[in-house]
Amino acid sequence: MPSVVRLWEQQELAARRRVDGLRQEADRISAELAMAEQEWLEWTIARERVVAVLSAPGGDSAESVVTGLPGGAVTAAEVRGSPSVPARAKSRVPMWREGVAWTALSADYQHILTVFADRLRLGQGPLTCQEMVSTFGMDVVRAKVEALRSKAKRLVARGWLNELQPGRFTLAQHVNGAGGAS
Repeated sequence: MPSVVRLWEQQELAARRRVDGLRQEADRISAELAMAEQEWLEWTIARERVVAVLSAPGGDSAESVVTGLPGGAVTAAEVRGSPSVPARAKSRVPMWREGVAWTALSADYQHILTVFADRLRLGQGPLTCQEMVSTFGMDVVRAKVEALRSKAKRLVARGWLNELQPGRFTLAQHVNGAGGAS
């Protein structure tokens, strides 16, 4: 007759293997999602550039090209990041320039900038992505840290944040005022 401890160990081992398998699957899906988001971002940037070229003086047909794109009608003002147009839940990050309000960003990005604005106001220094995840009250797990790192790097590339040291982010000097025009 098998011992209770031996049966217990077998059940525990089976449960641990299931958890390991699910973690691997979650990591694979997370990596696939990151690649799909990157591809989506590249297509969005390409569309924005085409619209910008067509919107230049002499390119009056930009409006008709943009409204004919898959995914619904989008105005040229939205693509250029007009501060008067609120962002959609999963929108792109426009390049920072004078007069662009935080409302041109999605809620997630606005939340990130608000945290950095608060830290700047309180005289606190830069944050790492792990610290940001903790600040947002999320579990500090690799997937969440990497997702936040991707957003922070995107904000750096677009001029909203600075990365003074590798992995340490702060609000760019020219970006100010929570939600207001910069």
